[in-house]
Amino acid sequence: MKIHIIKHIGKFYLCSLVLLAAVGCSDFLDESDPSNLTPDSFYTTAKHAESAVAAVYADARFVGDGAGIFSSNWQLLEAVTGTSTTQTAQNSDLNNLYSLSYDANTLHIRNWWRGVYRVVANANLVLDNVPDIEMDETEKAKVLGEARFFRAWAYFYAVRLWGDVPLITMSQSATSEDFSPVRTPQKEVYDLIVADLLEAESAGLAWTDDSGRVSQSAVKSLLAKVYLTMAGNPLNETARYADAASKAKEVIDNAGPIDLFDTYGEVHDENLGNTVEHIFSLQYNDEVAGNPMGNMFPNFQPVTYRGPSGTGSTVPEIEFYNSYEDGDLRAVDREGWFYSSYYLNGSGELFDLGAPYIFKHFNVTANGTLGVPGTAKDNLNMPIIRFAEVLLIYAEAQNEAGGPNQAAVDALTRIRDRAQLTTPALGAFDTASFRDAVLQERWHELAYEQITWFDMVRLKKVYNSETGGFDDFVGHVNLSSDQALQEKHLLFPLPEQEMINNPNLTPQNPGY
Repeated sequence: MKIHIIKHIGKFYLCSLVLLAAVGCSDFLDESDPSNLTPDSFYTTAKHAESAVAAVYADARFVGDGAGIFSSNWQLLEAVTGTSTTQTAQNSDLNNLYSLSYDANTLHIRNWWRGVYRVVANANLVLDNVPDIEMDETEKAKVLGEARFFRAWAYFYAVRLWGDVPLITMSQSATSEDFSPVRTPQKEVYDLIVADLLEAESAGLAWTDDSGRVSQSAVKSLLAKVYLTMAGNPLNETARYADAASKAKEVIDNAGPIDLFDTYGEVHDENLGNTVEHIFSLQYNDEVAGNPMGNMFPNFQPVTYRGPSGTGSTVPEIEFYNSYEDGDLRAVDREGWFYSSYYLNGSGELFDLGAPYIFKHFNVTANGTLGVPGTAKDNLNMPIIRFAEVLLIYAEAQNEAGGPNQAAVDALTRIRDRAQLTTPALGAFDTASFRDAVLQERWHELAYEQITWFDMVRLKKVYNSETGGFDDFVGHVNLSSDQALQEKHLLFPLPEQEMINNPNLTPQNPGY
């Protein structure tokens, strides 16, 4: 199923339904003259509805797109955390992210803005036009639910990256009244995110979907994550902790086929995509687009079928790696999230890499393992929401809403059991100590999944890998660069070119 869905999403992406223009592909459209399609003439059949939402899925993969030499868009959310460093210095934009000296012209920031708003634009086209199509009402509701999920998902990134952002809820043209929109207060953006997800929650989506489409469990999990974020900086709506705990508990209690994998290797097994722990992922298939995490390969080391290669532009910061507890399986070579040795050219003799590297997104099937050459086709998906995160959302939110209870400790214990770590009993915790325990697990369990930065911002706290405690955000020194975080870093700057194109976006975020 997964390959079928991805092939069609990819085909539609290549023939493109982007913003206001649509051109046809025979797999999707029946019109005799597709070169003259317009939104009015396109949205007339159930196939058009499916094709339109397929374009939204395809656009969501902007997260893995390139950002100049040896860099990808996702590195925007990793380089600034201090949990990684680089072995190459050939991308000035990436270097500026690592050194916290980025500005409004940094390519990654510009790419994220354009990527987010392309998802919004195509989701708006679906929401504006699909309701009028004559098609099965159950299927229509699902398509609209998927579009609402993605619009919420995109705005959730936007509001956390830039704060007040333009809130566009209708498809646009050059004659639209709000073609040059102003920035909307964050609270209103969050209100739309919640409203979209509540609508999607009741859209009749399947509980899970091994084809990679949005599921009801994905909607509920994202909503729990949104509530948790709203409870922290900058909204500080602390009542939302209870909402986050309640929504996460719905997923935990009704998990069905959802669970933690038994081993960490299964987390990055391409044959297990969209199953068990993977609640929602960006879909990759080498026929359309291969997995985009290659910048985590060590620099010019023969760990794959390609021989000596790799850029090493995202590698672990050594003190962060050393902060994992003794015996933590996640830090064991080739057992957890890291590897310090691998097989020559992917399948030969074991050799020492000289340092730990990130194994979490390493595709053994594509790259090879002992005695088994790689397929050279990296079909591994990019995880966005894992069940592990839902367990940690519940544990944190329940603790903040009412102190630790047995269910919260059980959720934390499930994470630590897999790591082969012992968890104290409920009576050993108070609210403060349980908070620290859960947050430390978030740093260690969810590392290198583009989550840590947003934890830093909402908590205004940063894990100190040398002390094991938590520093205030402002003044914390990233060990990867020996640079201190400032107040301005709680938000990214708006892209300079976007502000030139639309003067209504002013003022720029403070400090830039």
